Parts: sequence; structure tokens; C-alpha cells
Amino acid sequence: MDFEAHLTAAAAAHGFVPDTAQRAAAAVLADLGRELRRRPRRFTRGVYLHGPVGRGKTFLADTFHATVGVPTRRVSFHEFFDSLHSAVLGHGSADAAITQWAGDSRLVVFDEFQVDDPGDAALLTRLLTVLRKRRVSLVLTSNHHPHDLLPNPLYHHLFLPGIALLEECVRIVAVSGPRDYRAHDAPLGKFAGGYTWNGASGDAAGPRHVPEPHERTTLTMRSRTLGALAVRGPEVWFDFAELCERPVSTQDYLDLVERFDTWVLTGVRPAMTGDGWQRFANLVDILYDRDRTLYVRADRSLPDLLRDSPMRTERTASRLALLTRAS
Repeated sequence: MDFEAHLTAAAAAHGFVPDTAQRAAAAVLADLGRELRRRPRRFTRGVYLHGPVGRGKTFLADTFHATVGVPTRRVSFHEFFDSLHSAVLGHGSADAAITQWAGDSRLVVFDEFQVDDPGDAALLTRLLTVLRKRRVSLVLTSNHHPHDLLPNPLYHHLFLPGIALLEECVRIVAVSGPRDYRAHDAPLGKFAGGYTWNGASGDAAGPRHVPEPHERTTLTMRSRTLGALAVRGPEVWFDFAELCERPVSTQDYLDLVERFDTWVLTGVRPAMTGDGWQRFANLVDILYDRDRTLYVRADRSLPDLLRDSPMRTERTASRLALLTRAS
């Protein structure tokens, strides 16, 4: 069975039919799969899938990863930087760390590819350089065309070498059909839970037993300690200010997400700084990617929260909208 047939079967199992944009992207991925199997010792240009949220880019990439039939590594943005930073510290060299990280992979599937930080830009450029030399192909998903990565005009020039490498290493394919599958309740995404706010009617979403003061506890991560409102087996309660407005790293979130399946985040409001909102967005990304349950208890409706926050991302808005459907 070729990839296009695999995709059709996988979509049917989820209750939908691939649209025109998804089928066009699937044809390009099918070509890549055939080339990887036919020419195992030669470099093959990969595929960069970009487009608005909810169009099925991750579904396409994950289905390809599951069916391509060559040694493959699949990674999300935050998971990648967590593992690579640790490897760089151990090896003392980015190139050696990337070589070890890639292992014997013929293909790397990189979900939610983004470049917002100048330091990340330098490391990603090294990643692309080393993988190209090792003849490792790429499948990447992103909400942004390569030319729109690292959009801050003060720093955009720092990633121009990386953009040039991307254009050499991948075919750029838009997946931008008219249907937002998340908005229409199609089961392309993971994630579960609920969203409630002070002005909403009815009971609060999620666990109803509000933590007592004696349940407060301290959790230790790699780089800091955090105060949790409660820990009940695989369930953890946090206050928004504690989890997102302190200098908590994505490494800390990745540590916590391995320990807890259900999260309740209370006191959610527009962050006081852009850094606070970025941490919140990072946390939502990680919980979504790891298929965790999140209950958000906010001080305002989701549209007001997004409007009043110091920065917004379409991806975060789309994922939080899934919680409002579940409430």
C-alpha cells in the first residue's frame, strides 16, 4: 500500500476524507517515500508542510512517519531543544550532539518547526547543515513559510543561511485548504480537558474538589522548584502566576509532563509580560503534543483572554479552542 492509500485509510478511521490540499501534499510525501526506499545511500530532498492551523499538517506528517518504512525520528520543537541542549552540554560540540541525536535515522520528522529566538536560529542552522552532510532527509510542519521564520526584523538576517539550507533540502508545500478541522470538531488533534471562566454559567470544568491549603506542595525539576496547589496521583494543580510568570523553562515543563497526566491551571489571565504568555503558549504546545488533559480556569472568556494578552499565536488560540468545545 502506498502512502496516499495509507492516508485515505487513516483519515477514514478518523471519520473524514482528505481534502484537495491534503491529497496534493500526500502525493509529494509519497514521492519522498519511494525515493528513500529506492536510493538508500543518496540524499533525497524532504518536504516542508506549511499553512494555517487545523489543516492536518501534523496528521500528514505522523501518518507518513508511521508508514514510510525507513529509520525515522519524529520530534516536536520543544522536545528537540530539550534533548539537544542536554546533548550539547555532554559533548561540548553542537555537531557531535546532533550526530548522536540523529543516530542512524534516514529521515527526521520535525513537527511545529518555528524560529523565534536568535539563539535557536544558530542551532537550527547547524542542525540543517549536519543533517544535510549526513544525507538525512526532513519532513517539517510549520504555520509559517520559511521566509517568515524569525520574523523580527532586527534578527531575521541571522536565519537567512538557515532559510537557504531549507530551500535546498526540502520541497515547500502549502497545506491551506479552506476547512479548519479543529474548529469543525474533526479528530485530527490530540488534547482533552475543558475551559471555564468566572463569568460563565454552570460548574467549573474538570476536577471539582478545589485544593485545600494543606494540599500545597513543592515540586523539584532540573533547574528550580515550583509550588503546586495540589498533587493527586497523576493529577496536578497549578496557579498561572507560579507556572507561567516565573522564569520556568520548557525543560521544566517537559519534566513535569512526564510525571502528570491531568493538569488544572487556575487564575489564568493575560500575562503581565510577553515572556509570560510565551511560556503559557509553550506549555499548551507540550501538553498538546504529549496528549495530556488540561483544564483551564480563567478570569475571562477565551476570546477576551486572547485579545487582552500581550502577544498571540494562532496555534495557541486553536488549541485552547479545543478545550472550550470540551467544556
